[in-house]
Formats: sequence, structure tokens, C-alpha cells
Amino acid sequence: MAVEHGGRTPAPTALEVLRSLDTGPRGLTEEEADARLARHGENTLPARRTVPWPGRFVRGLRDPFTAVLLCLGLVSATVAAWGTACVITMLVAVSCALRATGEHRADRAMTALRELVTTTATVVRRPADATPPAPRELPVDQLVPGDIVRLGAGDLVPADVHLLRSQGLYVNEAPLTGEAAPVPKDAGSTAPPSAALLDTPYARVPYACVPYACFQGSSVTAGSGTAVVTATGSGTRFAAGYAALAGAVGAVGAAGAAGAAGRAAPPIRPGEPGKAPTSPREAPSPPSAFDRSVHGISWILIRFMLLTPPLVLMADAALRGRGLETLPFAVAVAVGLTPEMLPVVVTTCLARAAVRLARTHGVIVRRLPALHDLGAMDVLCVDKTGTLTQDRPVVERAVDAEGRDAPEVLHWAAVNAWWTLHLADLPAPDALDEAILAAAAAAAAAADDDEEAATRCEGIEALPFDPVRRLATAVVSRPGAGLGVHTLVVKGAVENVLERCALPAEERARLHAQAARHAATGLRLLAVATADRPARHRAWSPADVRGLTFRGFVTLRDALTPAAGPALRALADRGVTVKILTGDHPGTAARACRDLGLDVDRADVRTAADIEGLTPSALSELAHRTTVFARCTPEHKARIVAALRAHGHTTGFLGDGVNDLPALRAADVGVAPHDAVPVARETADLVLPRRAGDGPVETAPADPAGLTAIDHAVTAGRASSTNIATYLRSTLSSNLGNVIAMLTAGLLLPFLPMLPAQVLAQNLCFDAAQLAFAFERPAREALRRPTSLRPRAFLRFITGFGALNAVADLATFAILALAVPGPTGTEDESVFHSGWFTENLLTQALVMLLLRTTRGTAPPGSPGRPGRPAPITWAAAALAVTGLLLPLTPLGPLLAMTPLPPLYYLLLAAVLALYALALTTLRRALGRRVTAQP
Repeated sequence: MAVEHGGRTPAPTALEVLRSLDTGPRGLTEEEADARLARHGENTLPARRTVPWPGRFVRGLRDPFTAVLLCLGLVSATVAAWGTACVITMLVAVSCALRATGEHRADRAMTALRELVTTTATVVRRPADATPPAPRELPVDQLVPGDIVRLGAGDLVPADVHLLRSQGLYVNEAPLTGEAAPVPKDAGSTAPPSAALLDTPYARVPYACVPYACFQGSSVTAGSGTAVVTATGSGTRFAAGYAALAGAVGAVGAAGAAGAAGRAAPPIRPGEPGKAPTSPREAPSPPSAFDRSVHGISWILIRFMLLTPPLVLMADAALRGRGLETLPFAVAVAVGLTPEMLPVVVTTCLARAAVRLARTHGVIVRRLPALHDLGAMDVLCVDKTGTLTQDRPVVERAVDAEGRDAPEVLHWAAVNAWWTLHLADLPAPDALDEAILAAAAAAAAAADDDEEAATRCEGIEALPFDPVRRLATAVVSRPGAGLGVHTLVVKGAVENVLERCALPAEERARLHAQAARHAATGLRLLAVATADRPARHRAWSPADVRGLTFRGFVTLRDALTPAAGPALRALADRGVTVKILTGDHPGTAARACRDLGLDVDRADVRTAADIEGLTPSALSELAHRTTVFARCTPEHKARIVAALRAHGHTTGFLGDGVNDLPALRAADVGVAPHDAVPVARETADLVLPRRAGDGPVETAPADPAGLTAIDHAVTAGRASSTNIATYLRSTLSSNLGNVIAMLTAGLLLPFLPMLPAQVLAQNLCFDAAQLAFAFERPAREALRRPTSLRPRAFLRFITGFGALNAVADLATFAILALAVPGPTGTEDESVFHSGWFTENLLTQALVMLLLRTTRGTAPPGSPGRPGRPAPITWAAAALAVTGLLLPLTPLGPLLAMTPLPPLYYLLLAAVLALYALALTTLRRALGRRVTAQP
């Protein structure tokens, strides 16, 4: 008979499930299974749609910078400036090809990582109706609804199943719920979930509080069971939950979270179809930091370029009476303002960093712009379990009733764990028993005792842990107690053990208060009690566990990840704040933070209840100043991440389960460990290296979550972003100065200040030299703080330095008037063009050298000899030599240029010296923040 679970729909009985699936305990026949396989399909999740290389190439054309270049190329072709159009088309093609190749390579690496959840399952089937059933191993993808499967310790649950029989069954649902502790499962359970389970945030997700069902993606940690398959493939809760959570990013507002509050999971009924998951990147995601920066800078350039040609045409028409013959020059000026090499430089910087991370640290970059977002990241949100702490507890202390250290309490706890494991025929100890046995072994080693105390007792019988009684009992014969005495050793939940102890009410209340004080500090507690009974031959039962003598408490804490502390300090030194979003108890999360050296007080710890009903602005402010959020559901995590981004933070999220999908998608950059569930890896922008022992490139054994690898990725991202920002600063300031000078000269001179072919040649030389920015190694000072492309800061920077560059160009007009024969020195067009061409390339070389944030020479340990000039030094030197020699070569006449008089070079040297001094002074006046961010 079904029982209502707190007002929810009644749970289906095993008989109802079998009847609805038209199956029975003897399993399906092969003929029935084949028919259902044809109807339901294979038991596999829908494959993620892989974008082919041509599709990635076309998608690269949607980049704002690339779109600007394509528009300029089209305008150039319209005015018959075929050289400019061809160069722009070539740059666009190279940039899109590099980006498509890098992302396609990352997709191939991800394909190699995809592994089936399990390869085979034990299935009960019959060859025909008249033949008896027989268990056999079948590939998981051949399972169908109605199959009878057997589960044992270490098995991965191959599909959604309803339990028919179970014995001591515990299932780890961490990939689905984020809760590390194994969950008890009971085939005959019709009782409502325990208050302890309902008090967790995972009571709201579809996987929790269903004791009679197991779900695909979970694993059996202890016990055994027999179950009937209720759903396979895209019909599983794993698939449906992935689709629902992946779409939850669009509903991370207050209303969505408020609506989720208090909803209990419905019971699993056979035949309930699950929605097939969509591709992790199909649902629209919020624009990342890179997208926002590119969009802002692109619009600045578009405004300048749309304004420049009309100004040139109107000025020439009004002052010189020229018409459309100046249109090619106007287009050339607009092209001169554009950083044509930007897509190539950006893609080359990011692709080189991605390849280097993959080769040296095993990090897979699935989306190249995510490296820029990592460089700009100033907040990293992580879960506690599996990241800062390991998936296992360790013993903190063993204390008696007065709170004093009591080694004998640990001794009795170890006796219980040891003999329960050996006598109850459990396949493996649970995590708490493993921690107790490890602590007892360490205590014996410290005491130089060759034999552990637990083995000195003789085991008689064991009553294993029961999820209803919440305690385990071992019956032993201990040395010195006599042959007629058996000792009951009981270990379990505090309230369940204390109620079986012979204690006055006042003492029991005092012990409950003591346990509450320990729990408030983030510790887990087990109570230990014993009782001597006359020996007997009949079996012991739970009814005999009463009248106990209380011995004390064993306190346990989460085992810290050894690399977590150093990794957090390294991230803090780089200006990255780590925030913990966990489903654990607030005290447990706060204690882990304090153990790791994080300064966390009570005000820095909030629960999900504190954010319910908050407005977006209030949540944004709360998320900014809070370090730990406990009792979080997946929707809460996504809301917090979105709130941090709304506050202006560039936010990353590290997650490994289906429950982390909303937060992974809500973050600027999502990061997943190598052993995350496949859908989490495919949703993430970065995949960290595998654990030690899994392959050639791996993370350290002490760093299973890969926090150290994140630090390497942050460094690589900042190096790439710094080089991109340096390229933009030098290019845009130099180009803006040239445009201002061209417009001024166009108003003063009776001829065009520079021919379109000369503008194109100048741009090609400058662009080729600036490709060196993609190969620079930034100075360490530039990597200490987050680096991002900020449009407003760029506008201020290029305006100031562009004006300074224009002053240098106008000074060139003056020296041409002094150095060239004639009334004004500007009557000879070829001399003017040659002098300005040379000065432009020399000033651009100075800008490259003086505005960079990189070392002047290669650092020790880098490829090549230490002290060797850096790539930008070589490129600037080549650019300067080109500017000096090109008018003297046979190419000079082809570009309408002529040799210049010696006096010009002397006067130009003086102008360049003053320009370099002014450039250095202005940069120093801007302060160190110029080197950290544009």
C-alpha cells in the first residue's frame, strides 16, 4: 500500500511498477527485449552535436572585429581599391582558420575523453517463456525498460531503476546532486524521508528523497540489490535533469529561485518520459567578459570609421573643391584607423596559449576566448567537496562525556567498525568506518603497538548499520571479561545512541548540548556506547540494544585536499577571490575554510535561505561581500554566479556534476575536472588534467580537483590578454594619431597627404611587425592582477597617446619645410609623401617599444639564449629599417616616393627623441595600472 510522503504523490509499489512495465521478477525474454530495444532505442544519452570545421570557420565571421574588417573590405572593393580589399580578405581568412582549427582540435580531445558510464550490467533474461531465467552480462546500451538488473558494490547504475530487493544498499549520487555522502536505499521503504535528509537543499532536486529508486550516473558504494529498469537513454532522469538544469540559466532570477523553494521531488513512475538533453551550447548563454569587451571596443572603432570618410569628403569639397576622387583616400584613412591584424593577433595569442597548456599541463581549452576570461577572472566559485576537501572524512578527536580526550572511545569505535565489516558480510567499509580504522591504526603505530586493539577482541555477531535505527552494533568477546560475558559495542547517530543509554534526563540533555556545540564548529559526530551481557547461543537482535553505557563521541571532519591551501593562496596573490558554493551545513563549510587558512567569520557565511526573495541588486551586493554560501541548490549557485557578474566581477565556476550545469553556464568561464560527468565536461570552457595515474599528463595526487592547473591557466590567460591589450594600445593610439594628422594635412595641403597605395603599404608593414605581440612573454608584474579589455579605458588611452602621435606628425611637416628646398617645403608631393612615410614607421616602432608591458629581452629558461632580444624588439627594429630604406630602394618609385635630403634625417632624429621623451613621461603619469589593464 502506497504511503503519502509529506503530501506528495503516493510512491508506487514494486508490483505496480512490474505490471506497468509488463514484466516480472523472472525478467524479459530475448524476443521481448529486442522488440523494446527497437521501440525505445539504445540506452545512450543523445550525442552532443559536433560543429564541423567549415561551420566553425563561418561562425568566426560573426566576430565583431571580423565583421568590421569585412565591411571595410567591401567598401574598398566598391571604390576599386583592390589591393586593400585583397589584404583585408586574406587577414579575415587567416584569423577564422586559426580559430576554427584550435577549437576543432579541442573538440577532438574532448571526444577522446568521452567514456561510457559503464560497459556492462548484470541482467536477468530468459531465452524463451518456458526456460528459467539466468543472469548474464550485457552491454549497457542494450538495456530496455522492464529488464531486471542486479546491483553490487562498485557498480555504476546503468539506467533509472526501481528497487525490488535490497540489502544494506548505499548509493553515491554526487554526480547528480553534489552531495558526497552515500544515500541509503531501501526497496521496501514506504516511510517518508528522514528529517535530516529533508533538511538538506538536495531535497529539492529530482534525485533526492527517493529511497526506492536509483538513477543513471550514480554508483553503488555498499550492499546489493535487484531492480527493474524504468527508463533508459533520453528518458532517464539523468538526461531530463541535464536538459532542465542547462536551461535554468535563463531562470536564475529571484522568481525562479522562489518558485523552486519548497518543491519536493515527485516519485519516480515507470514510463515517465524524460526530455532529451540538448547540446550544452545550444541554449543561449550570457555574454562572457571577452564578448562584452570586444563588443564595446568594436563599437568605438565603428563610430570612428563611420565618422572619418564623411569628414574627409566634406572638408575636401569645402576647402579644395574636390569631389568623389578623394573617396579612395577617405576609405584608406578609415582602413588606417582599423587594427586589421587584431583577429589574427587575438587568435594566435589564444591558440598558442591553449596549445602550451595542453602540452605542459594537460588542460583542454574548449573555447579560445575563455582564456581571456580566465585572465580577467577576479572571482572563482567552487564547491567544497572534491575541490577544497576530499570525498572522505578523517577523525578529529575522540572525547568522553566531559569533553576530554579519550583514546578508549576511539578503541571501542574501531572495534565496532572492524567486526561489523567482517561479520556482517559487507563488501567494503563506509567512509566513516574507514576513517575510524585509519585513526586507530595510526594511534597503534604511534604507541609502537604491533597489533591493533580491535583485533584483540573476538567477534561474535554484528548488526550492520540500519538507516532507520541509524546505528551499528558489534557483539564481541573481549580479553579479561570472562567466557560468560559478551560486550555490545554500539556506534551511530548521537540521538539514536543516547536514547538507548541508561542516562538521567538531565545528563542526556547535557550530552545533546555538548554534541550540538561540536556540530556548530563543523564537525560530524558519532556516539559510542557499550554494554556487557551474559553470553548466549541464540542470535542477537536490535531489541537487545538498550541499557547502554555511554562512552563518548568521535568527531570527524572533512579531509582537506593537500594542494587546496597553497592553490588558494596562489590565486589570492594573483587577485582572484575564491568563494565557496556548497550544499553542506554552514558550520562544515566554514570549518573547512578556516582549516585552509581562509579568514572566514560568521558574517562571511550565508545560507540559501538568506538569498530567497532578494532583489537582483540586493543579491549582487550580498554575493560581493560573502565568502561562503551553504545549503545551495543548483539554482542558487547559478543565481549567485549571475549576481557576481552583475556586480562587475569576471566570474569563473569549477563544477563536476549535473547539478553544476546552471552555474557552469552562468559563469564567464566554466571549468570542469577531468573526471566530471560527460555533460559537465562538454558544457565547461576548460577541462582540467586527469588525476594521477590516469594518463601521461596528469594533475598531482594531492590536487585531484586541479586547482594548481587553474593557476597555470590563469597565468596563460593573463599573458594572452596582456599581449592583446598591448597590441591594441599601440595600434589604436598610433593609428588615431595618423588619422588626425592626415585630416589636418588634407585641409592644409593642395594635394593628398598620402596616396592610398602608400597608406596600404604603411599598414602592411606595421601590421606585419605587430604580429610579434602574439609571441611576447609579459613581465611578471603584468600577470599579478586580472587583465581585461575595458572599452572606456581604451578610449581614454588612445585619445591621449593618439594626440601626442599627431603632434609628432605635424612636427614632421615643419621639418619638411626646413629641410626641403622651396618656399614651403611641401611643393614636391613625392618628397612630402616619403618624409611622412618614414616618420610614421619610425614613430610606430617607438610606440611598440615604449608602450609594451613585456620584457625587453628573453628571460632565463625561455627558448633561446637568456638576454636575447624579445620578438617585439626585433620587429620594431625591422619596422624602423623598412621606414628608412624603402624610399631608397627600387620599390620607392613604384610607391611614388623619392630619397630624402640628409638634413631631414637630422631634424627627424630630434623630433623622435622629443617624442620618445614625451611618450615615456605620459606613460609614467598614467601609473602602473596602464600595465595591468588598458
